[in-house]
Amino acid sequence: MSATDGDRETLAEGSLISHLMELRDRLLRAVIAIFVMFIPCAMFSDELFTLVATPLMDKMPQGTSMIATSVVAPFMAPLKLALLAGLFLAMPYVLYQVWAFVAPGLYRREKRFAVPLLLSSIVLFYAGVAFAYFIVFPLMFAFLTSAAPHGVQVMTDMSNYLDFVLLLFFAFGIAFEIPVATVLLAATGMVKIEVMTKNRGYVILGIFIVAAFLTPPDAVSQSFMAIPMYILYEGGIVMARIMLKKRAAGQPDESNDD
Repeated sequence: MSATDGDRETLAEGSLISHLMELRDRLLRAVIAIFVMFIPCAMFSDELFTLVATPLMDKMPQGTSMIATSVVAPFMAPLKLALLAGLFLAMPYVLYQVWAFVAPGLYRREKRFAVPLLLSSIVLFYAGVAFAYFIVFPLMFAFLTSAAPHGVQVMTDMSNYLDFVLLLFFAFGIAFEIPVATVLLAATGMVKIEVMTKNRGYVILGIFIVAAFLTPPDAVSQSFMAIPMYILYEGGIVMARIMLKKRAAGQPDESNDD
């Protein structure tokens, strides 16, 4: 092996070690941010759980309440919610750490493209969670609690309820990312806009199938997820058209960016 090859290997190893150290630092900062957000959430974990349980509690028959079928559930369920709430609040900073790690390897045009998508994905995820809490939950729980047969008393276990609403929060948050996914598919050329518009029927069918799996087995909940998903899909197509037109118009001027 020549001296030049040895120098190259040494440089490659040094570069790999420096990247791993930076990754470690970024992950550590993200974990610290989550822990910092977790502390106040844990201090008010009971109030936080009451807030999350309000959409169901408001619709339950008078004289009924939630129950705990496990001895540790009154302590562990609010604590679990506090941890996830800490992650939820720290998510912009966590995503910033991810961005700061990958940004040096991106070209200037890629950075200009990625930053709006990153910010949009954060806003849309929060919007999906808010939509589920303020719009979907009251209507869905009103229907489900009124559908109980005569003689059946509605008393929901708090741990099961928490798992249920967290799943829906995540599902609606991800569902609201459809415009970002649509723009990415069009921008990378993986799927052409013409194909997206031509196959609307299959998209609608797929959306309703996904919504049926992620929501309770009733048409109301399914529709409240599927209809916004399709509207967001159409919005993503519109944004992709605008982005591609701007890219085509500015392509000659951006040829020397790199």
